[in-house]
Amino acid sequence: QVQLVESGGGLVQAGGSLRLSCAASGRTFNIYKVGWFRQAPGKEREFVAGISGSGRTTNYADSVKGRFTISRDNAKNTVYLQMNDLKSEDTAVYYCAAEPGTWGPAPTGRLEYGYWGQGTQVTVSS
Repeated sequence: QVQLVESGGGLVQAGGSLRLSCAASGRTFNIYKVGWFRQAPGKEREFVAGISGSGRTTNYADSVKGRFTISRDNAKNTVYLQMNDLKSEDTAVYYCAAEPGTWGPAPTGRLEYGYWGQGTQVTVSS
């Protein structure tokens, strides 16, 4: 079992940057695939980026490719989401999610994850 805590959200102007962190409990974090999702008011929760347990495979939603970078430090049990060139449409609550799995990329469907953090608010002002 793993518990996830997000941090790093806040208010930023359009074009700015933020780095989100997802800290996990447990000693076997490297067997978990991790995804970042976001949910804007009145919208469905959507996949943003994912990373395999080893960190070698990453995947992104088209809307964030080239602007966001996901990475992980398994020694620190932490996954990061570096967000650059932020836009007003990136405003949302951002969640990290984890699911055990040793092969392949992180899933993109929210129902494929069993563990979720509480979320962190990101607000981009235009």
